[in-house]
Amino acid sequence: MAGWWRRWFGRDDGRALLPLYRAVVAAARRPVWYCAGGVPDTKEGRFDMVAAILSLVLLRLEAEGEAGRVPAARLAELFVDDMDGQLREEGIGDIVVGKHVGRMMGALGGRLGAFREGLSGGDLLPAIHRNLFRGREAPPGAAAVLRDGLVALEATLAATPASELLDGAWHGRS
Repeated sequence: MAGWWRRWFGRDDGRALLPLYRAVVAAARRPVWYCAGGVPDTKEGRFDMVAAILSLVLLRLEAEGEAGRVPAARLAELFVDDMDGQLREEGIGDIVVGKHVGRMMGALGGRLGAFREGLSGGDLLPAIHRNLFRGREAPPGAAAVLRDGLVALEATLAATPASELLDGAWHGRS
């Protein structure tokens, strides 16, 4: 296990985790979340799905114990950098970007807690309704599609060895 640790974390800037972050974003862009799952295909809906998938990956890294701590932090930093860039592309200036990113990190933290609780308690539906539908009425069957897809993804992540996870190699298996 020490070999993959040195391989991935010889550099301190997180670039080694770009394949994993790209896999998170690609998984969040799957049409099933928006079509059958009823997540709005909007800027907010896409953020919600990236945050949901990222939460599952961060929980998987958390399961690695101490070995997952640095990769989880680096992955969160890539998320912040990506969100910062997205906000700047929208024309949001330096003064306000920090507040927006802070709210996004708070939202990610909330999702981490909600998904951790939902997965450990065996019921993701409250987390899905609160974080993906944001209080809106879910289309018929949509919450079940999201639940089943996220549970399947969590199982895929759990079964993926850490080195493959960090490569982003789990994407496409779920």
